[in-house]
Amino acid sequence: MSTFILSAFADEIDSDLKTQMDVLEQHGIKYIEMRGVNGKQLVSYNLGEVKEIKRQISARGFQLSAVGSPIGKIKITDEFEPHFELFKHTVEAAKIMECKYIRMFSFYIPKGEDPSIYRADVIDRWTKFAKVAEDNNVILLHENEAGIYGDTAERCLDLLTSLHSDHVRGIFDFANFVQCGETNYPAAYELLKNYIEYVHVKDAVRADGHVVPAGEGDGNVKEILQELNQRGYEGFLSLEPHLGHYTDFSALEPDSPGYTLPPGGAKRFAVAVQAIKNLLKEFER
Repeated sequence: MSTFILSAFADEIDSDLKTQMDVLEQHGIKYIEMRGVNGKQLVSYNLGEVKEIKRQISARGFQLSAVGSPIGKIKITDEFEPHFELFKHTVEAAKIMECKYIRMFSFYIPKGEDPSIYRADVIDRWTKFAKVAEDNNVILLHENEAGIYGDTAERCLDLLTSLHSDHVRGIFDFANFVQCGETNYPAAYELLKNYIEYVHVKDAVRADGHVVPAGEGDGNVKEILQELNQRGYEGFLSLEPHLGHYTDFSALEPDSPGYTLPPGGAKRFAVAVQAIKNLLKEFER
């Protein structure tokens, strides 16, 4: 049996850290995948400011599941050295936050060009990342994302196997694979199952790519969670709702912390929490 631990991109609730923690507490979630905090990306703060953020979350009993960094979310043709310096800063921030995971990407490929042309550059840059990760005992989590080298399951596998590092592992993002035209289950899951270290919870509809609560799209969320459960997965399910245009709150249950709230980030987040918790209830039966 598995151990699923809920976390969340709390900046989708609100930009204010206190509000983020207030809402997460209402849902019984004590982990944050920290991307944006108080209007800025975590990695944009200096290390003294990062220490203060760490003090504030520790005082409330919160921890980070991962640093939701933007590393690798630039063009492969962009200058690398300034980005590499930001990466090293990100590693130091992760250490201050006592967080072993850093979410990363594998660089945007010029539109219309064959990603294989840039494979060597991607591997070279990630090899440099991996060396720093090994030296600092952190784990880099590659997120599949539309338009980057690792947008398909095959290229995610290529990156992970080529690097062959215990400090580079994979995120399985249901919605992102759907938006790239991939078949999540069984195809993408079977290719990547031995490398899945972390899961992003959002779902999407194949027809137009719009994001929906977990289990309501074509991401095979239920089937893959069942597989992970049977394999004894122990790790995070990180809610990344992306429900910015969601307006149907009719399914919210009266005992939900978001039931009486006006439409907004906290109410949309409540929809996302309810959806994943309802799916997880099936494993408790």
